[in-house]
Amino acid sequence: METTIRADGQITTLINIFTVEPKNQYELVGLLKECTESVISKSSGWISTNFLNSKDGQRVIIYSQWRSAKDIESFRQNPQMVPFIQRVAALAKFEAVECDVCYALHA
Repeated sequence: METTIRADGQITTLINIFTVEPKNQYELVGLLKECTESVISKSSGWISTNFLNSKDGQRVIIYSQWRSAKDIESFRQNPQMVPFIQRVAALAKFEAVECDVCYALHA
């Protein structure tokens, strides 16, 4: 399934914002990509993940879609996540926000 942004309440969106030194942005993206491909994409309820790099090199934003908030909580409890979280924490500060899309306009 592809990423589809729609305000229908059927999907839970997880936004992760990572603040990083510009020299470490691509290393962080590589680590996040490895984690997404090896653990997150195999998690129950996962739909899609998209990465965005800020042009100033200081942030990486992840837009992830899940079937439910319960699925997000379940993947967070996966012991395979621990080494990735530790490695990410050594490179960047981060915060996560669970969201419902409340408005979307498409061409």
